[in-house]
Amino acid sequence: MSQGSNFVDYVKICCRSGKGGAGSAHLHRDILTSMGGPDGGDGGRGGHIIVKGNTQIWTLLHLKYRKHIIAEDGLAGGSSHKFGKQGKDEILEVPLGTIAKDAETGEILFEITKDGETKILTPGGRGGLGNAHFKNSVQQTPRFAQPGEQGQEVWNILELKVLADVGLVGFPNAGKSTLLSVVSAAKPEIADYPFTTIVPNLGIVSYRNNKSFVMADIPGIIEGASKGKGLGYRFLRHIERNSVLLFMVPADTSRTIREEYEILKRELETYNPELMQKPHVLAITKSDMLDEELMEEMKQDLPQIPSIFISSVAEKGLVELKDMLWKAIEG
Repeated sequence: MSQGSNFVDYVKICCRSGKGGAGSAHLHRDILTSMGGPDGGDGGRGGHIIVKGNTQIWTLLHLKYRKHIIAEDGLAGGSSHKFGKQGKDEILEVPLGTIAKDAETGEILFEITKDGETKILTPGGRGGLGNAHFKNSVQQTPRFAQPGEQGQEVWNILELKVLADVGLVGFPNAGKSTLLSVVSAAKPEIADYPFTTIVPNLGIVSYRNNKSFVMADIPGIIEGASKGKGLGYRFLRHIERNSVLLFMVPADTSRTIREEYEILKRELETYNPELMQKPHVLAITKSDMLDEELMEEMKQDLPQIPSIFISSVAEKGLVELKDMLWKAIEG
């Protein structure tokens, strides 16, 4: 997942599905028949607007400038019971983890979680029935048919929540991007200043016996992120779809390890209390600057969750960290 303006995780679009075609009120006539019965065909269905999952797409950028999505109308039915052509569906391909909402009510309509999964976002209008459907013993030659149903025009929101096995949670400069670059093939931007990461980055981490898991580097959270401060608020939604949360606190933090973990945990809990139900793992980063005696002393005041001292640069403790994360993923 690339950095910068190419990452779009929220779009608001106007969806207009196709109108159904009218049924035909035709009466059969040919060289041998002057007063035949009804043979009007049904109108075609209006085109749906469909959302489809695609594992090759990581962003909603391709929909950012498509404010109006319009599906094709169905065509009217014809004589000799000919059905009208169905309107062409509009298919919107989206990344896995995309949620569709009603823009007015905020109601969640569905979520796309599998490659190739399709959901109808805005259904097309039904085609009208031809007059052949209305023939009976009393009315032998009905001269009427149903009109097609109107399509729908609604505003919808598509919102991406990154799907990953492990989400990295920490303040800016906690070493999240560095860890991701070392344990996976991802190449996030890394620099010694806050908010280097301005979009989520994904990496596939290789594990034992050809196993692997997906790790997501979520942009840095700050105190007050759950109330809209900093970059974190915009990206907190991506943490909701991670199976395990890896809290990362640098060994040189100005607070204690426990204090920084509690602040991070509080921000997540304020945003969504359900995040507290996910497995938590704590990694104390940049620990290559610590000696054994100091680490033992710091261990006395760590929170009661699985914890480990690591150094991404020195590649210290990374194998043990993978073991710990895999155990948490497997539950």
